[in-house]
Amino acid sequence: MSLARARLLVTLLASLWLAACARAPIEVAPDPVQSDIAARLKADIDVLASDQFAGRKPGTPGAKATFEYIERRMGEVGLVSGTNDPGSYWRLAVDLVEAVPQTGQLTLGVGRRAVTLTEAEAAVYTPRRRALAAGGPGTGVPVVFVGYGDGSVLGDALAGAAALMLADPGRDRTRREALFRQRATAVVTVVPDAEALATVRRNAERGRVELASEQMDTLSAYITDAALGRVLGEKRWEQWKREALKADFAPLELNLAVTIEATSDRREFPSQNIIGMIPGNVPGSGAVLLLGHWDHLGECGPPEAADRICNGAADNASGIAMMLELARRLKAGPPLGRDIYVLATSAEEAGLLGARAFVKTPPLPLASIVAAFNFDMMAVAPEGSPVGIIGRGHTPALDAAILEVLARKGRLIGDQSLADSFLQRQDGWALHQAGVPSVLLSSTYGSRAILDPFLLSRYHRPDDDAAQIELGGTIEDLLLHEDLIRQLADPERYPPAAAPQP
Repeated sequence: MSLARARLLVTLLASLWLAACARAPIEVAPDPVQSDIAARLKADIDVLASDQFAGRKPGTPGAKATFEYIERRMGEVGLVSGTNDPGSYWRLAVDLVEAVPQTGQLTLGVGRRAVTLTEAEAAVYTPRRRALAAGGPGTGVPVVFVGYGDGSVLGDALAGAAALMLADPGRDRTRREALFRQRATAVVTVVPDAEALATVRRNAERGRVELASEQMDTLSAYITDAALGRVLGEKRWEQWKREALKADFAPLELNLAVTIEATSDRREFPSQNIIGMIPGNVPGSGAVLLLGHWDHLGECGPPEAADRICNGAADNASGIAMMLELARRLKAGPPLGRDIYVLATSAEEAGLLGARAFVKTPPLPLASIVAAFNFDMMAVAPEGSPVGIIGRGHTPALDAAILEVLARKGRLIGDQSLADSFLQRQDGWALHQAGVPSVLLSSTYGSRAILDPFLLSRYHRPDDDAAQIELGGTIEDLLLHEDLIRQLADPERYPPAAAPQP
């Protein structure tokens, strides 16, 4: 064979080999570690998001099944009790109250004329089973117009009075609470129109769950601007509103009779936070807290729907599953210097209530927690997604540790404005307000392109089920947390912040 023919044959064989490779790409074997993690995560999510748990609403049989399951899994993972209470191994009590409005009526009077407002003009609510208040001339109870203020300039003089305030969106709830703290017997809020009143009614009539320790004894009424003007007289009412806009406005006692009454279906019931721990081997060096909420909404689909159960697979069976798997890996690895506490909170969906209960009666000093990591809606993003950092910018040392681990792992940082918008909407906020360095790290919150489709299609809907979860980003985020928490749990690698100087 000539040299030229030999070269041609070699070239032909090489071309055939390359073509075969192009037709049949080499398959990369899956990472067995990640496969095992995915299987364990999926197993926990499948159980917690099953119809058997009925949406994990506090105060239901599904809730009881949920915290019993978490207790069993904490034991299997190798955790010990984190309650520091020999009488309660896993459980921290969260006492709740739910009030669902039943009836309400508002009657106003000027002189001898009394007008009972219609449902299109007014609404009245109380958390009590029945509440009644009367104020105005001849009652000994003044009716005070506070305009856009909160009555604080009156101090104790507001005690026992009925307050009338103008709506100021974004501030109204805070102002009402301030008036009730000054022992106002009732607060009447003037809303702009019937549409605004309908919004109040829609929000209020779903009922409200509160911590029993935080519930205020309130009687709240809402009336449309037009209805109040009709009763008072348009000229008088317009004058009072103009007065309220002045910088030197002072609350006015009105010659207005007010009778307010309401009833509600009130239910008091216990729930539970579940807490375990991995003891560290350096006593007195502080703790790292992992937390995620176990609750969801129960049945929240339309009454006519075939499937009404909101299973909450991503929100937040995924957070509990991730926290349990992370705790398992931390427990199975090298010893840790600091204690690791693992907290499953109740009633997050009702307003971070379980986290707030934890802050009120913590089983360890809050000042000893060097960092808290929240796990919420963790199974949404695919592998390779950028990481959102909720809580960034509040604790420089913690930020630095997070950024160092992200860089070492080659993870990209996502849209910070998106992450910031969720700061007050997750359990870490309750800890942050109590001075505990708290963050939520997740690829779920790194990109609107990832988060928005979930929020628009599955969030708080029956479609958030186990079949829809995405574990690619979850596993990456889990391994990120493991690396970071091992660093923070080492007192030499992450010393506690210096105590403030007197």
